[in-house]
Amino acid sequence: MIPLVGHVKELRDQKAIVDRVAAEAMKEQGVKIKYLVGTMIEVPRGAITADEIAREAEFFSFGTNDLTQLTFGFSRDDVGKFLSDLSGQEDPRARIRSRRSTSTGVGAARARWASSAGRKTRPDLKLGICGEHGGDPASIHFFDKVGLDYVSASPYRVPVARLAAAQAALSVKVGD
Repeated sequence: MIPLVGHVKELRDQKAIVDRVAAEAMKEQGVKIKYLVGTMIEVPRGAITADEIAREAEFFSFGTNDLTQLTFGFSRDDVGKFLSDLSGQEDPRARIRSRRSTSTGVGAARARWASSAGRKTRPDLKLGICGEHGGDPASIHFFDKVGLDYVSASPYRVPVARLAAAQAALSVKVGD
């Protein structure tokens, strides 16, 4: 996973290094290992140019903490002191919940638009998220509806994330 990609050339250059080193290591060890090279979509330009980046990436992992911070343009160290006073909303670093954020704001930039654009270029593109949103049940349901394949969460949030993912999968199957 190549982090902080904002331009397809960055990923292309890094992927060439990964592929070269992997080929050397496999030759040296006498083994063949199938692997994927992808990127963490953490900067807004990466989300905006997802269709181009998907030419090189075999997966996207949306880095929700950094993407949220950079999209809003705030410091994660001090935003908690003023955000709720200004917006009256829950902390967007931890939950994608409001109708506005999931249809027009950060949720759309990181998931709906970038996922759709990436899969137009590469239909088999694997999509996931990592960050605080990966352990939040409401966010997991949102990402399931968008069509993401996996979530990654901090260890203490894994049980809740697994339950929420199972509930989201069941609700799709029964038509909720």
